[in-house]
Amino acid sequence: MAKIFLTGSSDGIGLAAARLLAAQGHKVTLHARSSARAEQAREAVPNAAGVLIGDLSSIEQTKKLAEEANKAGPWDAVIHNAGVYRNDSRTEQGLAMAFAVNCLAPYMLTCLMEKPKRLLYMSSSLHYNGDTSLNDVAWTQRKQISVSQAYSDSKLQDVLLANAVARRWPDVQSCSMDPGWVQTKMGGFSAPVKVDVPAKTLASYAAGDHVIGTASGVYFTTGGAKDPNCQDLSCRHRAALLVERVSALEERRQAWVAQPARSGNPYELCSSSSKARVEADTAV
Repeated sequence: MAKIFLTGSSDGIGLAAARLLAAQGHKVTLHARSSARAEQAREAVPNAAGVLIGDLSSIEQTKKLAEEANKAGPWDAVIHNAGVYRNDSRTEQGLAMAFAVNCLAPYMLTCLMEKPKRLLYMSSSLHYNGDTSLNDVAWTQRKQISVSQAYSDSKLQDVLLANAVARRWPDVQSCSMDPGWVQTKMGGFSAPVKVDVPAKTLASYAAGDHVIGTASGVYFTTGGAKDPNCQDLSCRHRAALLVERVSALEERRQAWVAQPARSGNPYELCSSSSKARVEADTAV
């Protein structure tokens, strides 16, 4: 049986997947952004191993969540399912909420948590509308936030982050998933796909028995593997560029001062200190 940490599991796809996994006998630890939602999650999945609390729009709370997750680990699978959509607000640091929750938080957790066997980043078919230039990824240089564009950008960033991890950590399976247009609070309850469909796909990957096997760097849907948005530049180049941009954001704001969760630089995945290293990563 697998030991799984699933963010955003107090409702929607995450909750449905957690129920499936727990019913199969896996040790599932839930995540909620507040104590109230954590209590709801406990009631919804009484056989879950536990619930960790952390608001992923907060850098400090995300760092604390990583610490708590490391205490509860090690993990067979870490599923970055939490996300926001219809939100044009900014975090305390001035970051677009979609970027902070959908991309920055998974990035931080990936860098600060011990490596699991499997990582999954929840993306969307809307990533095809994402800005491939990766300019102003956090929307700090624009006065107004476009809800739809910020969301699409963040979902492209999730695909690229999964690819970057797959390239840097060959001992970890790292993939991204498009759940489809699903009947949830985010997708709307008139959406065509019932929540149990992507929940089953997510659960099979988390448990280690998905049809893609052990392949890493794969973008898949409920129907199987699919080509992601990689038309104008190679995915490898853009994955390296994304982590460069996020690292620069981290260095500029000097907001991440957590102690390393493992030996070495806790942000080693995205270090921008070596030009040669980046050039090697972006070589086709």
